[in-house]
Amino acid sequence: MNRYHRAVFQDEAAFRFVGGRVSVDFTATHGLRWRDPSVERIPAPADLARWFIEAGLADITVPVSASTLRSARDLREALYRLMRGRVFQEPLDRRAIDVVNRWAAKAPPAVRLTADGSAKRLVEPTAGGLLAFVARDGVDLLAGPHANRLRQCSSDTCTLLYLDTSRASSRRWCSMEVCGSRDKMARYRQRAAV
Repeated sequence: MNRYHRAVFQDEAAFRFVGGRVSVDFTATHGLRWRDPSVERIPAPADLARWFIEAGLADITVPVSASTLRSARDLREALYRLMRGRVFQEPLDRRAIDVVNRWAAKAPPAVRLTADGSAKRLVEPTAGGLLAFVARDGVDLLAGPHANRLRQCSSDTCTLLYLDTSRASSRRWCSMEVCGSRDKMARYRQRAAV
């Protein structure tokens, strides 16, 4: 694998935090869903533990077993199906609802305020508790007033979901820096070629 392909692969494998909610960001741990093979951003238990830290859910490395990783991927795919269903106004997937509800019923980690009173910290997190936290966020989003603001990136080469919080509800891309720039550059090249 040459240096260019290694750089592209590393970029594709990087976690994406453009969803606007932790549950939406969790669905982005599976990327480029249209491509075969797609990009699995949590291929090993250590990667899920790293995602918890990078997502701001844990300050320490949380032990993750292989079976928890498999269950986490099931939760991720269930959240994705439900959120994508909302985007495209499709009937909700009953199996996905069951998976999310099972996780949301588990006890999430306890929270507390930091000394300055400005933030919450998760106390003694476990992988299962953090996944319950993610599932509850998904339930709150899907059943709440912002569910109709879920979107899928308009890029032809992206399947990431995001919460459109723009005032006019007109955001088109998961990230202006990545997909938005690529789209604008492609349109510029197309105009320049004419």
